[in-house]
Amino acid sequence: MGWDAKDIGLLIRLWSSGQSAAEIARRLGCSRNAVCGMLTRQGLKRGHKPPTARPKIRPPPKLRPTSAACARPVAKKVSRNAAESQQPKQFSKQQLYEMLAEAVKNTG
Repeated sequence: MGWDAKDIGLLIRLWSSGQSAAEIARRLGCSRNAVCGMLTRQGLKRGHKPPTARPKIRPPPKLRPTSAACARPVAKKVSRNAAESQQPKQFSKQQLYEMLAEAVKNTG
């Protein structure tokens, strides 16, 4: 797009009235990037917008004093007999190969 004095004057007027680069581009019939480039060449900038919210900075949480006794209940003790009965089942090589072949058949 060729920029003439009339287009540049309209660009400056629309920019100073607060319109966005996309709105100006639609009005002038050019791309947004062309408008941004001309604004840069003209030295026109918008001021930084103030933040919309003021974040609150919270202090770190206070640590509780540690005591010698634990506040949580201790887990139940498991007898050796109960632990031994939960051992995984032992399979022979033949059984493992059969399970693998069955799994392969079922996958697809």
